[in-house]
Amino acid sequence: MIKLSGRLSGLEESVTLAITAKARALKAEGKDIIGFGAGEPDFDTPENIKEAAIKAIRGGHTKYTPVGGINELKDAIIGKFERDNRLRYSREEVIVSCGGKHSIFNLFQAILDPGDEVIIPAPYWVSYPVMVMLGGGTPKVVHTRESEGFRMTPEAFEAHITRNTRAVVINSPSNPTGAAYTAGELEKLAEVALRHKLLIISDEIYEKLTYDGFLSSSIASVSDEVKKNTVVLNGVSKTYSMTGWRIGYAAGPKEIVKAMTNIQSQSTSNPASISQWAAVEAISGPQGTIEAMKVEFEKRRNAMVDGLNAIPGVSAIRPQGAFYVFANISKSLGKRVGEKTLKGSVDIANYLLDSAGIAVVPGEPFGDDSFVRLSYAISMKNIVDGVRRINEAIGRLK
Repeated sequence: MIKLSGRLSGLEESVTLAITAKARALKAEGKDIIGFGAGEPDFDTPENIKEAAIKAIRGGHTKYTPVGGINELKDAIIGKFERDNRLRYSREEVIVSCGGKHSIFNLFQAILDPGDEVIIPAPYWVSYPVMVMLGGGTPKVVHTRESEGFRMTPEAFEAHITRNTRAVVINSPSNPTGAAYTAGELEKLAEVALRHKLLIISDEIYEKLTYDGFLSSSIASVSDEVKKNTVVLNGVSKTYSMTGWRIGYAAGPKEIVKAMTNIQSQSTSNPASISQWAAVEAISGPQGTIEAMKVEFEKRRNAMVDGLNAIPGVSAIRPQGAFYVFANISKSLGKRVGEKTLKGSVDIANYLLDSAGIAVVPGEPFGDDSFVRLSYAISMKNIVDGVRRINEAIGRLK
């Protein structure tokens, strides 16, 4: 009899990856599918970054590296934090991992004991609660309101703190909503965290992808005291369209970074050497491609939001960052297609895929079943055609 660990109870495949895989499978069968599910830019990795990887291969940089990353990459990351966020770190306070997800997993493994609670604002990235549970902790979800821009208020934050609370997760800009906190809002959240001696986990993977002149702020830059109690998470995947290169990084108190490095040494060891050298060029080299990508994303965002808001029964607020729209489909719940009643976002997602060839991600695994997530990291043509199909499919519901 095969027996699996009790930690795996309720653990399922990431729904975002599952939806993307299903859409790709249907497309491979010849179906006309437009996929709004992917969480990665559709732009190619910039040429200078690819050339840096080729140079690394030809230069023989194909062996094991230090577990927590090569010094050249750590120094590039340190320079980025000082340049962009006014934060100063040492090499001992930085770790490079096999993607941003790996950094977060290592962190929860390093800081949590059974009974520890982690506050997570909802809607949240689907893997946060699962990673907390795999680390032995308990996720404590704080539900935010669409009317408040999906941002957690200091009052709601404080109301959910107990004597078991260990940490809070702040994701700005957010996946799935694109919501981003101002510097003033972050300062107020930091005050609550410090008052209760909580570790702040700041996921800033989308910091460069903001729109309408909005500038991302790092909560760690509020004060030296806040920095000492914050782990900042970031990576090259979204900013430089390097999702497949698998390079994420974290910066924070050296005791925590050391623990994360020890965990990594017993699991994956170092990130891919070639990807690390490519990331050095990404972070330290020319940054012009970011602005070009932002300009295009902003056009697509506006087209998607305007199109969705023109559909009766669908609404969407305009996100400040990332490349997702979290669309409210609550008015379609309870409607019928044939003999089937659409009871939740999973039903809506399956209906759109089966009837219109549109792949969206249900909001349920993000913590709100009244929404679906759509990525605008696809072509403008597909956005326009896809929103048209959604309109027609919603119009057929009774």
